[in-house]
Amino acid sequence: MSDTQSLYDLSFTDNKGNEVGLDSYRGKPILIVNTASKCGFTPQYDGLQKLYEELGPQGLVVLGFPCDQFAHQEPGDDSQIEEFCSLNYGVNFPLSTKVDVNGAQSDPVIEFVKDNSSGMLGSRIKWNFTKFLVSPDGTTVQRFDPTTKPADLKPEIEKLLTEKD
Repeated sequence: MSDTQSLYDLSFTDNKGNEVGLDSYRGKPILIVNTASKCGFTPQYDGLQKLYEELGPQGLVVLGFPCDQFAHQEPGDDSQIEEFCSLNYGVNFPLSTKVDVNGAQSDPVIEFVKDNSSGMLGSRIKWNFTKFLVSPDGTTVQRFDPTTKPADLKPEIEKLLTEKD
């Protein structure tokens, strides 16, 4: 279990090698998704980008965390992943460097959202495109399985956007 009190206490490394403090997103709902470029759920990048375009101006933050732990479905390096996402889905929301989402080397941001949400596998992620919606308080996390389409999250996100005002 994570000792971190809030997501805002953490940071991640973006796909350009920059450290990004999550404190910069304080007060905004954050949708964190473990992603992969060669997965049956990869077309969800399109829905994630649509959410980001539509609700980002109201405060939604979408963060993609590419992962190659499931059937080697994210084989590229950070620049290849970015190029794939941009060319195929127009993705311009932030992406982290490629990370582990399970095991001893699991990314601290992913560990936090897993520890603060419930799922069928407890603190494990079962597949790519598991989604975590973090409330603007930085502590409350809702978990959605890979089959949940990004568009299906819109009502939950809108509720959080309304609550933050």
